Amino acid sequence: MFALLKRYRHVAAAAPLMLATIATAAAQAPYPNRNITLVLPFAAGSGTDTTTRIISKELGTALGTGMVIENKAGANGSIAASFVARAAPDGYTLFVTTNTSHSANPYLLKNMTYDPVKDFTPIARTGDLPFMLVIHPDIPANSVAELIALAKKEPGKYTYASGSSAAIVAGATFARLAGIDLLHVPYKSSPPALTDLIAGRVSMMFIDVPTGLPHVNAKALKSLAVTTKKRSALLPDLPTMDDTVKGFDITSWQGYFGPANMPKDVVTKLNAEIRKVVERPDIKGQLAERGMEAFSGTPEEFDAFVKEQLVVWEKLITAAGIEKQ
Repeated sequence: MFALLKRYRHVAAAAPLMLATIATAAAQAPYPNRNITLVLPFAAGSGTDTTTRIISKELGTALGTGMVIENKAGANGSIAASFVARAAPDGYTLFVTTNTSHSANPYLLKNMTYDPVKDFTPIARTGDLPFMLVIHPDIPANSVAELIALAKKEPGKYTYASGSSAAIVAGATFARLAGIDLLHVPYKSSPPALTDLIAGRVSMMFIDVPTGLPHVNAKALKSLAVTTKKRSALLPDLPTMDDTVKGFDITSWQGYFGPANMPKDVVTKLNAEIRKVVERPDIKGQLAERGMEAFSGTPEEFDAFVKEQLVVWEKLITAAGIEKQ
């Protein structure tokens, strides 16, 4: 009996050492050795959500691990951004986001809970998500010029919904450049805003093409123009806002970030695999069908782009006369 108890004490004493050895081995295993969580700043069904699911499926296969998508919508993407900024920089919590959190928020929000440059590691840009102006089909306008004429005839009657910073800035820019009075109706994310637009509770909104196009094709909404300076290769027959409202040029971008101070080898691996996925013709085609112009580049190029976009969006927001909330 004494010998048996002695043996149990020996095993118990060795257990912590065994667990430590296992933990060390796991930490030293090649990245990745467990699931990767992709945090998104918008709700399920948004353009970022739709395109990320296409890319992440192939990325998970390439990396040999599971990809878990976690939607943390709200506060113009700040909730998700703050969450990732405070996560461990080990490559297992990543942020798939847009200009909303990383270009516009510093000039839209009074209380920023994160720094879009200092708190993140740029990994890879994945492309652009063009926006378009859509209206409820009962509005008797088939062009931007006709919509402006209606708004000038009845100031304050028409409303625009928003579910992202890009939509907020686009709506305010439209009203300013066109000289019309529009009432802004903000939403937590694009899907509920779109629901109210289809129901006729709001008049119009600027929506990313992946989210809005299915409803346009189903005749639930009318599309009038894209927000980019040049016509979109994805929608070549749709006019630009600049065709009627000179100086209008707003583009939404998308990319992958991690928390600050991620290991360089992890960033390099993620960047390489993301670029391989995004550059595949079949993936480009799938994303194009959903309204995304897919392309990528190096982490250094993405870092420089993010810094440039902060300047661009500061000018857009200042010109639109939008006050910080």
